[in-house]
Amino acid sequence: MTTIIFFLAVIIGTMAITYSAAKQTGTTRDFYAAGNRLTGLQNGIAIAGDYMSAASFLGIAGTIAMYGFDGFVYAIGFFVSYLIILFLIAEPLHNLGRYTLADAIAVRFDSLWLRGVVACTTLLITIFYMIAQLVGAGALIHYLLGVHYDTAVMIVGSLMTFYVVFGGMVATSWVQIVKVILLLTGTLILSLIVFSRFGWSLSEMFSHVSTITPLQEQFLHPGNQLNDPLETISLHLALILGTAGLPHIISRLFTVKDAVTTRSSIYTATWVIGAFYLLTIFLGFGASAFVGYEALKNVGFGGNLTVTLLADALGGEFLMAYIAAVAFATILAVVTGLVLSASSAFAHDVYSHLIRRGLASEKEQVAMAKCSSVAVGFASIWLAIGAEKMNVAILVGLTFAVAASANLPLLLFTLYWRRFTVRGAICGVLTGLIASVVLVVAGPTVMNPQTGFILAEPIFPLTNPGLISIPLGFLGAVLGTLLDSRKPDAEAHYDRVLLQALTGIRTSQARTARQADSA
Repeated sequence: MTTIIFFLAVIIGTMAITYSAAKQTGTTRDFYAAGNRLTGLQNGIAIAGDYMSAASFLGIAGTIAMYGFDGFVYAIGFFVSYLIILFLIAEPLHNLGRYTLADAIAVRFDSLWLRGVVACTTLLITIFYMIAQLVGAGALIHYLLGVHYDTAVMIVGSLMTFYVVFGGMVATSWVQIVKVILLLTGTLILSLIVFSRFGWSLSEMFSHVSTITPLQEQFLHPGNQLNDPLETISLHLALILGTAGLPHIISRLFTVKDAVTTRSSIYTATWVIGAFYLLTIFLGFGASAFVGYEALKNVGFGGNLTVTLLADALGGEFLMAYIAAVAFATILAVVTGLVLSASSAFAHDVYSHLIRRGLASEKEQVAMAKCSSVAVGFASIWLAIGAEKMNVAILVGLTFAVAASANLPLLLFTLYWRRFTVRGAICGVLTGLIASVVLVVAGPTVMNPQTGFILAEPIFPLTNPGLISIPLGFLGAVLGTLLDSRKPDAEAHYDRVLLQALTGIRTSQARTARQADSA
């Protein structure tokens, strides 16, 4: 009953946020980018909320509890990825784009084919990631509340669609902010309780956990789970480079008014995410000490119940109910951001630019965005129900691999390579996308003689394809560019794009300023 009350409180609270946000969502700029009204602090917290999924909250703590040091390796990869965004992506992309990744690319390459390819890649990435989140949500809610899996998926899917349709980016942002506050509060409370049990001594905590697990001293050393160096490098490449290409993270760069606020947003997000991942050490070690290695192993569920079991062991039913509600809010917030990103790609890029050729009215665009949100929501629910028995690690790994292999070369070369062409951009995106999908299908996650979808020996040895697919994505972009001819005005156009990327001065403004100087 306590758990149900907390879950209802999360649902009612987020619905109230959506009701309030609906009054502020009348234009496409409001729906897609919150009217560019978010402050750096608000947007930074919302970015952290978009990024810290249930996999971070539940999965990393569980992996640390089971495998020690190797669990924290995931947190390092997730955290370091924001340095790539901060130094190379955030401000130039904000200066170029309006609502989506394709908007920013279109400033340099006015190609409908390229916009369509980028929009399709965005839809694939977000739907892959959304299915993984919904499958995890259904399994969690089924286990904690006894609700049937299909019903649990439909509840989460319906709520995420409701938030986006009625509140757009405003509601999504505030749901993310509330989620982060709940998440950090719950994580801090649990961490402090764990730390107090070790007499507020880090050395005592580390020495204790190194003796209570079957791994003993090895628990604090690498190699317990990630024992293949190539696999470890491949995983890190996908995590560190993939974040910069995630569409729902990129869309958040356009919700503030200027590049300075964008930089402030990434600073805030980095601090929040870093603090959270540091606390997962206490959660993982606490679970090893107070829940027990054997208990965690016997419960199963991939270690994803570790934090709720720890809360039950340390604080009883009330604390466990609160942590379960936090996990629910975490899933809701992330899938809401994904729905908004997918619907924006379809409504803004596909419908408004490809189908209507930029002639859709403001009212028509908002209506199509809401309709596409409903369509994306229903499609995701249907796919997630069908994927109940699927290993969601496949989808998460594929999401980061595609983002790093297809979107990152496109972003970096668009911003920093003068010679880059439209054909190179299309070749790079398609090469990275196809390479990621093919290598995942040919890898040990899908092809396995005992547990795979295809009962055969894997053709590709690595679970994470990033080590091969990311260089292939860059190679495809380079070869496509070198084999393409350049337009006569390509150099001058790139100079104007670079000026806008670095300063925020739009092309028309730059032209006007140049004419004024000549006069």
